[in-house]
Amino acid sequence: MTKMILKRLLVSLLVLLVVSLLIFAATLLLPGDPARAILGQQATPERVAALTEQLGLDRPAWERYLSWLGGVVTGDLGFSAATQGPVSELLGGRIAASALLLVLTALISTPVALALGAWAATRRGTRTDSMLSGSSLVLAALPEFVIGVLLVVLFATSVLQILPSVTIARPGEPVWARPEQLVLPVLTLALVVIPYVVRMTRATLSEALDAGFVEMARLKGLPERTVLVRHAVPHTIGPVAQVLALQLAWLAGGVVVVEFLFRYPGIGQALIDAVANRDVQVVQAITLIIAAFYVLVNLAADVAGILADPRIRHASGGGA
Repeated sequence: MTKMILKRLLVSLLVLLVVSLLIFAATLLLPGDPARAILGQQATPERVAALTEQLGLDRPAWERYLSWLGGVVTGDLGFSAATQGPVSELLGGRIAASALLLVLTALISTPVALALGAWAATRRGTRTDSMLSGSSLVLAALPEFVIGVLLVVLFATSVLQILPSVTIARPGEPVWARPEQLVLPVLTLALVVIPYVVRMTRATLSEALDAGFVEMARLKGLPERTVLVRHAVPHTIGPVAQVLALQLAWLAGGVVVVEFLFRYPGIGQALIDAVANRDVQVVQAITLIIAAFYVLVNLAADVAGILADPRIRHASGGGA
């Protein structure tokens, strides 16, 4: 099992290396001249040439990639041309703000989705199951910005006016100083994540409840709750963990749209500003952070699946 986990870890590192190369190549393909975009169209050719040299844009692409990658490995994310400061200083507070959004969403959506999925699985074929399945399908079909706009209409503008529609923070003030402005962004992300996990939990648990080993447990006279908790639920942990990981990993990318919609000062808003300002090293840093989060969450899901599924453990030799 340890060998399999180490193998997944090495694959994750290789994926991150490939992703870093693709991110760097993608930023090279952005149209326009970064130095010209920063200085404006009125800048003289001498100033543009000086900034190009200062940013190292006159060096070969492979040399810039290795320099950037070496900095990332040592914790140096580069220099923001727009703010004239280290990228780490620019993103420090924003990463904390986005992390708060993701953690709150995960803490709320995970137990709610698992409980609703299990509830639907134990009531298959009833009117409650049909209503829950239909509602989750409708929510799953809606993009996050539509859900966000509907919540703004319901709770911030037209129907009720009990929550702020945008995030307002004074300079230096953390976003959690006003908890009410976190409600709509977190609720939007939660409503995007919950339907997929509910449907996967229901499908996986329903399949387990129909399995022969569960029927055998019932024939032994065990209470239905014991059958559910001890025999059916453990066989759903692996597949549900995979879906949960994919949804939580999606949050790192989906948060860009939600932060833009609510003017939330996280890395999503910073990414949009960096693209608009052609701040290449900020774009590279944020996209790499999102990719690393995605890879790490999937690695954690793989490990959870290995630990939860005895068939995978036995296939890998069963021990360390």
